[in-house]
Amino acid sequence: MPIYEYQCNQCQRKFSRLVLNPADAAAVTCRCCDSDNVTKLISTVAFHRSDAARLADFDLSKPRGDDFYKDRQNIGLWAKKQMQQRGIKSSSQFEEIVEKAQTGKFLEEP
Repeated sequence: MPIYEYQCNQCQRKFSRLVLNPADAAAVTCRCCDSDNVTKLISTVAFHRSDAARLADFDLSKPRGDDFYKDRQNIGLWAKKQMQQRGIKSSSQFEEIVEKAQTGKFLEEP
């Protein structure tokens, strides 16, 4: 079900509206001032890729900034790519350690 974002042209506030029927999109009014003078905004879009797809596109030779290493998902990806590039088949223990590191559970263990 689409959730559309709008901006009121009268009070300048932004708001979201769940639109179940396309015909209802024409009758949207501002929640704050009840004006029907609203503009539909273009929302940001996100997409998700599988670990396998990310691993296939991962380039070890590309320089990494500090932000790269702050993302736990990237550390696991880097380790997996290193193993793959060296022709080493990862063990279930290695996969478990990477999974714990990526989810933050590694830090929770005593």
